[in-house]
Amino acid sequence: MTTPTGAPTRRRFWFDPRFAIGLALVVASVVGVGAVVQGMDRSVTVYAAHDALTVGDRVDADDLAITQVRLEGAPDLYVTPGRIPQDGLVVTRRIAAGELVPVSAVGSRAGASVTSVVIEVNGTLSGAIGPGSSVDVWSAKATEHGQFGPPAVLVGKASVVRLVEPTGLIAASGGESVEVQVPRSKVAAVLEAIANNDSMAIVPVDTPLGKE
Repeated sequence: MTTPTGAPTRRRFWFDPRFAIGLALVVASVVGVGAVVQGMDRSVTVYAAHDALTVGDRVDADDLAITQVRLEGAPDLYVTPGRIPQDGLVVTRRIAAGELVPVSAVGSRAGASVTSVVIEVNGTLSGAIGPGSSVDVWSAKATEHGQFGPPAVLVGKASVVRLVEPTGLIAASGGESVEVQVPRSKVAAVLEAIANNDSMAIVPVDTPLGKE
């Protein structure tokens, strides 16, 4: 295009703001989809129990199932490949079939120095006590004329395996029985207290969330 004098004129550049806005939306959409896909792909490999595992069971990697989970903090909460010692693990609390294996529910076989003992306690158990609870076992020695001495901690930080359904004489007496996991070094003292009919009780060390 030329002017009346014959000199050429510059073509004006046309810019529509709506075009820029649309382009920005497309770019944002692509980036957002990419972020979602990347986040969904952040799965973690953890172990799950093939079958129900009870306290004292010894397991190796071959005894467990590998599963993929998308769970924040999974590597810290559950057993992952590479974390099982060469000599395997020992179960310290019951794990249901298909349940992910919590780090808190297993220990190394090198530290397998505990065993389970059933204790009859007097009175009603705290509502905070259940399988997996950490408790102190208290005992008061029986004296003459049905009296008892001052109570003292017999076993500190024992682990509750299960609550035993009261039957027979236990049900009639109003007491309850609890299976607890105690160090082998304390087994003799616990059995002695049971044999002497000492008054025994268990007290939760920590109160679970929601039970304050």
